[in-house]
Amino acid sequence: MVDITHKTATLRKAVATASVVTSHVLTVDAIKNGQVPKGNVYEFARAATLLAIKKTSDIIPDCHPLPIEYAAIDFEIEELTIKISVTVHTIYKTGVEVEAMHGASVAALVLYDMLKPIDKHVEIGSIRLLHKSGGKSDHAHLLENRSIKAAVVVCSDSVYSGEKQDRSGFVLQELLEDYGIAVVRSEVVPDEIDAIQHQLQVSKELGIDMLIYTGGTGVSDRDVTPEAVQPYLTKQLPGVMEIARQYGQQFVKTAMLSRAVAGFADRMLVLTLPGSTNGVKESMKALFPQLLHVFPVQDNQGHG
Repeated sequence: MVDITHKTATLRKAVATASVVTSHVLTVDAIKNGQVPKGNVYEFARAATLLAIKKTSDIIPDCHPLPIEYAAIDFEIEELTIKISVTVHTIYKTGVEVEAMHGASVAALVLYDMLKPIDKHVEIGSIRLLHKSGGKSDHAHLLENRSIKAAVVVCSDSVYSGEKQDRSGFVLQELLEDYGIAVVRSEVVPDEIDAIQHQLQVSKELGIDMLIYTGGTGVSDRDVTPEAVQPYLTKQLPGVMEIARQYGQQFVKTAMLSRAVAGFADRMLVLTLPGSTNGVKESMKALFPQLLHVFPVQDNQGHG
């Protein structure tokens, strides 16, 4: 099974359709008039579909068991075709496309089974995914027609002095580039307020859209990144780092000790991430790509 350990739970929806094609108008009339010998085809199919949706992970080996928050099954007759629509919702780490398609396929099979005694030529038509939403794919449009220039600053006495090699800054650059964000500046500074603030001022002058610090967010005497950055934040975004801490807490209990802050310094988004490689990875998974929503909003493009 695909590892979804590091994914976050979001509202995910899927709609799947299937069709059952009859061969004669008499079959359709029997359905409409409740004269199918085996009983009410819609009610049998609806009950079987609900069971199928909830049992998908038992039948499809790679599917994760997940909570089904909502399911609906609708039927519509167009000429000789019965159209089936199955909608499934969940709040979880992975989508419900297969659950919806499994439900639609079982609904079609139930209709076939109940109609075959009166229609020897009934057929199951296409089964397909009509719509899905939720997860990272919903945010793929956030950088359309918008290029973002980013700067990465590593705050570390040991890296600055050459005692250690930088890892967190390197990983951060890779992750940003994976999202199509160009990293145009990369610097290493000691854990000193003046040095940290100087990088913020330079980045603003260069028109950087997003400045991300890594390191100096802990509780030691040399961890001063929040103190250096906070005076420059003209609009704070407290919820951003709360989400990062909450997410990190699932993997490392000491994530609650992070004092990271986030906000805008005029038009520039500023983030302060932990100095560890895993801390950077977890923070990025918690915040991106949905954090990029701030840029179209900032450009007065609304929340759509």
